[in-house]
Amino acid sequence: MKILIIGGKGTIGKTVTDYFARNNEVIVAGRKSGDVQVNIEESTSIKAMFDTIGKLDAVICIAGEAVWKDFKDLTEDDYYIGFKSKLMGQVNLVRIGKAYLHPRGSITLTTGILADHPVAMTSSAAMVNGAVHSFVKAVALELENTIRVNVVSSGVVEDAYEKYRDFFPGHNPVSMKKVVNGYVKSVEENINGEIIRIYN
Repeated sequence: MKILIIGGKGTIGKTVTDYFARNNEVIVAGRKSGDVQVNIEESTSIKAMFDTIGKLDAVICIAGEAVWKDFKDLTEDDYYIGFKSKLMGQVNLVRIGKAYLHPRGSITLTTGILADHPVAMTSSAAMVNGAVHSFVKAVALELENTIRVNVVSSGVVEDAYEKYRDFFPGHNPVSMKKVVNGYVKSVEENINGEIIRIYN
């Protein structure tokens, strides 16, 4: 398969890329690194990326940001960061990317445990994650050419637990192998509109 991985240089992205690169043609996209550059906050940048790459069998997005801040300190602009990046960035990858997929191709988006189990300082990030979940379930009903869309939602991975442990007291970090298997399930199994939760 020819697979595009957006965010393939990040903590999770590197391991997902290594897995799929064993037996597939993998193209890595990032804001400043990778085989091709893209800013998922801009539709024109997304379209230019797909025009450069051409037809694909699968798209995986492991990118997008949102602000973590006390609710009392969050501004309207803070919310728009997550809205433009993690929410609309991924929505536009589906909206634009579907035209570049072969029949039976797949798009895999990424969220996280905050959609179901938010913690303090995450009202913006949790909101965006939950919105992506609802989008995936709805858009899967309408995609043509047997194109599939799913989302992987994981807990804090072991490789990043030290960075986030103060935000998630008592949380059991998730092994990277389990997270990678979530992306494998989305790409290789014939499922559609699924939220693949990996929380323990």
